[in-house]
Amino acid sequence: MVSEKRIGVIGIIIEDRQQVPQVNSLLSTFNEVIIGRMGLPYHERSLSIISIIVDGSTDEIGALTGRLGQIPGIKVKSTLVTR
Repeated sequence: MVSEKRIGVIGIIIEDRQQVPQVNSLLSTFNEVIIGRMGLPYHERSLSIISIIVDGSTDEIGALTGRLGQIPGIKVKSTLVTR
């Protein structure tokens, strides 16, 4: 059975800046499902915030968010729609 493609947004909050290289490496690994990315430093709270627009199967997107969520100091949420 072929998994249905979804479009969505993944929000990533980086509380530990030491994890930035690991996050960037993982996003590079999943570049085939990433349409766009915007990252902003939030100096007042010592955070970095990244929003990712994705287009892929629920398995692909779930693998990305699952691996991001396993990185200490990283918070991840996603919203997907069927298209």
